Amino acid sequence: MDWLDALLMGILQGLTEFLPVSSSGHLTIAQHLLHYSGEENLTFDIVVHAATVLSTLVVLWSEVVWILKGTFTTTQWNAEKTYAAKLIVSMIPIGIVGVFFKDKVEAIFGSGLLVVGVCLLVTAALLCFAQYARPRQKENISYLDSFIIGLGQALAVLPGLSRSGTTIATGLLLGNKREQVAQFSFLMVLVPIIGQAMLTLLDILKDGAAGGISVTALAVGFVAAFVSGCAACKFMINLVKRGNLIWFAIYCAIVGIVSIIIA
Repeated sequence: MDWLDALLMGILQGLTEFLPVSSSGHLTIAQHLLHYSGEENLTFDIVVHAATVLSTLVVLWSEVVWILKGTFTTTQWNAEKTYAAKLIVSMIPIGIVGVFFKDKVEAIFGSGLLVVGVCLLVTAALLCFAQYARPRQKENISYLDSFIIGLGQALAVLPGLSRSGTTIATGLLLGNKREQVAQFSFLMVLVPIIGQAMLTLLDILKDGAAGGISVTALAVGFVAAFVSGCAACKFMINLVKRGNLIWFAIYCAIVGIVSIIIA
């Protein structure tokens, strides 16, 4: 992978991370067309996902500070600690997948466009269900809801199954408000992705490269994803909150069918 390919795919990651269209699916399609290996795909995916996590921190900085201040500056149990606890609960499923099923996930990422196409169709179906669901408009996301949304995030490690689309659709189907689910969806991914990215970074620093990708290409991809993510994140979050999910469903269905045809 040269720096120009890394630049283009980094921009692609930054622009697609916050829409319910699966950034990993789009990266897999691009990498398939550019003939990169499964090991290369996984390493690059982790690095650019870390970049967009940092862009999420920039956009949601006030919410992050609110959680941290309320969690660590008082011994009393408060709303901030409750929210932090729910985020931790939501991370349990993805933690289990990362610890016990890492090798299987890596194999799936190298399995080609057929898996991506099928998962994009599943994403389209989830978004359709969420669009026409009649939510009960709960005041707060419960601990049980947090865990179930976390299960959605764990399933979304599959390329083509949108993480934001799956978690937001799951939250809406559980009867939660769109604004709360959108914010929760973007905050719950911070720790798992940063942790995985740090482990990958240690391997890169040790070996000088990872999966045949140079440090330069990884750095270019990281910066491109971070800059484009910062530019798009706030707009995309608002679009997820207020937009019509059916259009994203139609888009995912079209891309999914095309992926299956050319697989």
